[in-house]
Amino acid sequence: MFDISFAEILVIAVVGLVVIGPERLPKVARTLGHLFGRAQRYANDVKNDIQREMELEELKKWKASVEGTARSIEDSVQKEMTQFQEVMETETEPKPSATASASSPEAAGEDVSASFPSSTPVNPTTPSIKSESSREAAGTEVHRE
Repeated sequence: MFDISFAEILVIAVVGLVVIGPERLPKVARTLGHLFGRAQRYANDVKNDIQREMELEELKKWKASVEGTARSIEDSVQKEMTQFQEVMETETEPKPSATASASSPEAAGEDVSASFPSSTPVNPTTPSIKSESSREAAGTEVHRE
């Protein structure tokens, strides 16, 4: 801390012994030691306070960054959900058709299974059974017991 050599400390001790005297020198040295220790503790406390303030500022910046990122993710998810809902609404709207019953394959007496692209025949009298995973993917509720 201070650039004091051993010779300089010896000179200070001799001067202190002559000026203060041998009876009061130990008491003065003890008092100076306590004052020096307090000064060091105070300096360390100030350094620690400054360090904590710097870390607090860094945490505040990081928090603001994380909150901004979270807001942008939330906005993008909300935007995607809105677009998804719009698409689902447009796909589920009934399409007006004046000749729907006359042009349907059932009304014309055609085989209904021929109009489906899958290779499994579809019986119009039995309901279609979907697996739970396909219902969950489609967004419908699955009731488990």
